[in-house]
Amino acid sequence: MNVIWRNYICCLRLRKVPHRCHSGSHPVAPLGSRILTDPAKVFEHNMWDHMQWSKEEEEAARKKVEENSAVQVIPEEQDKYESEASKYWDVFYKIHKNKFFKNRNWLLREFPEILPIDLKTKENARESSWDHIKPNATNCFSRIQEEKNHFKKSSVSSDGPSKAGSDFSNPDPKNLGKGPLKTELFPGSRANFRILEVGCGAGNSVFPILNTLQNTPESFLYCCDFASGAIELVKSHSSYRAAQCSAFVHDVCNDGLPYPFPDGILDVILLVFVLSSIHPDRMQGVVNRLSKLLKPGGMLLFRDYGRYDNTQLRFKKGHCLSENFYVRGDGTRAYFFTKGEVHLLFCKAGLDEKQNLVDHRLQVNRKKQVKMHRVWVQGKFQKPLHPSPPSY
Repeated sequence: MNVIWRNYICCLRLRKVPHRCHSGSHPVAPLGSRILTDPAKVFEHNMWDHMQWSKEEEEAARKKVEENSAVQVIPEEQDKYESEASKYWDVFYKIHKNKFFKNRNWLLREFPEILPIDLKTKENARESSWDHIKPNATNCFSRIQEEKNHFKKSSVSSDGPSKAGSDFSNPDPKNLGKGPLKTELFPGSRANFRILEVGCGAGNSVFPILNTLQNTPESFLYCCDFASGAIELVKSHSSYRAAQCSAFVHDVCNDGLPYPFPDGILDVILLVFVLSSIHPDRMQGVVNRLSKLLKPGGMLLFRDYGRYDNTQLRFKKGHCLSENFYVRGDGTRAYFFTKGEVHLLFCKAGLDEKQNLVDHRLQVNRKKQVKMHRVWVQGKFQKPLHPSPPSY
């Protein structure tokens, strides 16, 4: 394995291996560090990176999807899953609270753009990303386990919240959505670097980010979810700091709902395993609205399920809502994207594509001798400094 690793690093230096980060001055990091060179050794580890599908494997996946989508949920039930979407997620968080998903400590390795470029912590994140590039590739397990547990179950540092800045935690709705806000009327108005996480859940991205930003008071994190129970979990967490974070209930599908801050002020929007839970007919509207929140040069960071991911293949007949869109046993939903679909969604919203890749991995169960293909789509899309006609 040491020989493989040395060869891999050599290829990386020659730029022969796909990279995660291609935007701006951010560090270049390898897409994955464990390469399967001998198929006979596939069960020696739990995960392999950069897996290429054979024609036979891709055809088998296509047939599996064809089978599990042959019977679709009746229209009346589909309407219920759409109209009561927030209810299903509320029930989910009431049952699992913040114990279900693991913290996404991999975020800064995947998306160093989350941090302001001029911060010293930027250098620390860069060093940390290289320190964690080891043959065991453990950085992928937390994100895999979080959605693996979801499918399985649904089918069957401070002493307390900070009071500093609390005057801005609940702005008067009467003052929102009526043109530019006065700077003293919205949370994070004094910050010079602002991040929004859409679909924050119980805070599994929020708190790793807050922990990194704790010594940078000029940064501010917004986070929203349409499940009120999720926001309650975030606000009650011991690491929640109202001086640097504003958590609020928000339905991104409702264009008429104002955000607690004006348009055009965000440096970063994080959209990770969220868009897939939204009805395909409403996705473009959501992305269009989020694009307006970015400042020129701001970045939208995306990661979600890819077409033929093992999660899609595991759905049984009767769970398909529409093409590549399914409902889990707990009423929550999931769509499975192609790279081309992701490109169109964000470019139609006026954003420039900086990264758009399909992350193929092979997950194995060594005890059961089972192989499972994992597929994710990851992208980085930037709001242009000067508006130009969209190109698809």
